[in-house]
Amino acid sequence: MANDILLGKSELAGSKSPDVFLHAKYGNRHGMIAGATGTGKSVSLMVMAEGFSKLGVPVFLADVKGDLAGLSQAAVVNDKLQPRLDKLGITNFAPSANPVIFWDIYGKLGHPVRATVSEMGPTLFARLLELNDVQSGVLEIVFKAADDHGWLLLDLKDLRALLNFAADKANAKELSAQYGLIGPTSIAAIQRALLQLENAGGDVFFGEPALDLADFMRQDMSGRGVVNILAADQLILKPMLYSTFLLWLLSELFEKLPEVGDLDVPKLVFFFDEAHLLFDDCPPALQKRVEQVVRLIRSKGVGVYFCSQNPDDAPDVILGQLGNRVQHALRAFTPRDQKAVNAAAQTFAPNPAVGDITQVISQLGVGEALVSTLQDGGVPLPVERALIVPPGCRIGTISDAERATIRSRSPVGGKYDTAVDRESAFEILTQRAGATAAPSTNGNVGGGASAPAQGAGSGWGKTISDVVFGTTRRQGMIETMAKSAIRSGGSRLGTALVRGVLGSLLRK
Repeated sequence: MANDILLGKSELAGSKSPDVFLHAKYGNRHGMIAGATGTGKSVSLMVMAEGFSKLGVPVFLADVKGDLAGLSQAAVVNDKLQPRLDKLGITNFAPSANPVIFWDIYGKLGHPVRATVSEMGPTLFARLLELNDVQSGVLEIVFKAADDHGWLLLDLKDLRALLNFAADKANAKELSAQYGLIGPTSIAAIQRALLQLENAGGDVFFGEPALDLADFMRQDMSGRGVVNILAADQLILKPMLYSTFLLWLLSELFEKLPEVGDLDVPKLVFFFDEAHLLFDDCPPALQKRVEQVVRLIRSKGVGVYFCSQNPDDAPDVILGQLGNRVQHALRAFTPRDQKAVNAAAQTFAPNPAVGDITQVISQLGVGEALVSTLQDGGVPLPVERALIVPPGCRIGTISDAERATIRSRSPVGGKYDTAVDRESAFEILTQRAGATAAPSTNGNVGGGASAPAQGAGSGWGKTISDVVFGTTRRQGMIETMAKSAIRSGGSRLGTALVRGVLGSLLRK
């Protein structure tokens, strides 16, 4: 079948479908790969990623353990692989490498991945900083003020400058009157959380050039989809940054891709490894938005596949959207493990030939899985016990030299490898503070000489001067008109800036 991906061979005697396929037509109906550590989840993920790539579908996945980088190298038929091929009856095995682009937030094992603070938005940024509801509300106000005034928040120093601006009593009073109360305690808490993020290395993620989604959705010269591999072995040590980045990326895809409905093959397939991190300590409001994005993004032609040890790591609402499932072994050593096994068994369409699904899940060997995929009409395949086929690429890590060779041939290296720092909120607010300080400084210099000049003015002349230019206690007409123009300009700019369902920035 032209647009199908071979996942495995059925182990059930007399099975009507000895070959177990994932139909690319339903690849955008999402899926789940679950199982205990060491049971073969990574191989199943590689088989899917390679299959989609061969169909011309770009793929994004996070490489938590470093072994998914093997997608960039062709397999070598050795003493371990050949017995597997013989057992599966595969005689036409063709080792092949996949077109790969390596990415890394820290820029060490791949091209740097960056986003701007403005693009991420207050909702996801509040989660990244682990703020409470009150602090999140203050951050919403700060972002709104930046949007209205046209102050770009590109990196963390821009956000810090804006927080310092909002902490000033006069500015806080004006912002509170326009947007809502801003408390100094909340500002201080956000600043402390921002410092922790900087110390954790989050500052390297925010900046420019920001990631262009078009670079994730490439094909090579032969028409194969590019496999984008995010090096996450260090990033996973910062679980909040890891999960927030993936949510931001999913949000960007949701907001910017057009509606396409159901296609013969997806436009992009997205794999979430360690999926439980996406929902750990996730505020209910944000979780509902994530559920909304997952539910609706399939109409944009994007398939989302969650990889985790337990299938119940994802909320029930999201589990209900996952039509393609690969369940590797789970060991029921604890009551929670037993509950996870029962939950996994209940998600499959029953098949009498399999027997007691709960018992089978505990008995699966390495490389075996229970598989159920959507068939014609979107009907789930009765669960099959299958041996997962090996991918044509290497299963395992690659050397530094091999990684360097892949990076040197990358079509996007010149675009992202050098950071850019253009004028943004930090520079604007610094200039504004300097301009405010200059008149007061000039007024104090030679104060003795200026006093008589001030005293010389009287009557109508002084009154008109006070009205036009203002006094130390009252704004003048010029200052009032200038502030009004700034607000008007900010408001006009604000009408061109809209934030999406997860708070990411949209330009209209």
